Amino acid sequence: MNPKRRVALLSGDQQLHKHLELRLQSKDYQVVSLPEPSQVLGFIYSDPPDLVIIDLATPDPQFHTVLKELKQDSYFSTIPVIGLVSEGAAEGIEWDQFPLDDFVAYPVRYPELFSRIQLSLQRIKRVFDNNPLTKLPGNTSIQQAIERSLGKPLAVCYIDINNFKPYNDTYGFSRGDEVLRMVGRIMSNTVKETKEGGFVGHIGGDDFVFIVPIEIVEQVCKTIIANFNIIVSDLFGDEDKVRGHYLAKDRMGVVQKMPLLGLSIAVVPTDNPVMQHAAKVVEVAAELKKVAKKSPESCYVIDRRRT
Repeated sequence: MNPKRRVALLSGDQQLHKHLELRLQSKDYQVVSLPEPSQVLGFIYSDPPDLVIIDLATPDPQFHTVLKELKQDSYFSTIPVIGLVSEGAAEGIEWDQFPLDDFVAYPVRYPELFSRIQLSLQRIKRVFDNNPLTKLPGNTSIQQAIERSLGKPLAVCYIDINNFKPYNDTYGFSRGDEVLRMVGRIMSNTVKETKEGGFVGHIGGDDFVFIVPIEIVEQVCKTIIANFNIIVSDLFGDEDKVRGHYLAKDRMGVVQKMPLLGLSIAVVPTDNPVMQHAAKVVEVAAELKKVAKKSPESCYVIDRRRT
């Protein structure tokens, strides 16, 4: 059972408090009423709610001060804040002075308020989960996508960039970041072009995941590798491309001949009865990646075991 979402209600209007509290509780929200501005920040700092509703139509400038202080705090500024404003007042508001995430005008239309609450909570969930570099879904979404795939004719595919660390150390983080963005785009575009739905995610660093139907997984892997090989030549100088390697320090600090970047893809079908949970998928993928990385070129390895 999911825990109730906690909503902090900031208003000096007692009647509004009662109406909002009853309505929100009817939608299974846990409501904390904070009618006194002096209570607000202390409560939020000690026990942060999931969302704040602040009454800005009530003539109490202290609530405006609370809003600004909350949004200036680097840690608590991420809490979504919905403002209640007077009807027609929104057009004249200077939003840089009212750092809200959303607003609802009086008189409150509750279906609209509930929709905006849900959208705000979903938005912050996406923002926290998505990888900040590639903007792809992160670990929570990946875990959920894998769990949804179990028992279905799909394949969870883990991508790893071969020799990424020495490239990053040699050519710099900005070039390394561009490689990660490039892989994310190639993977996303390839999966999207199948028109089969699918899922793409970025675990972090040079580790990516995509999920597609088993029947097309080999073609998707081949396309991703082919597109990567086309673009990867632009990541190195002409001399490196001719030699087929570049010089970089290994993990022990010794200068070595490093192969040009490549991809290793571990393909784990999720209709295999052995795949009972996401952890098993991760375990098998780790084994397959070790096999794939032994190849001097980009490749994919499929788990064809059924037991």
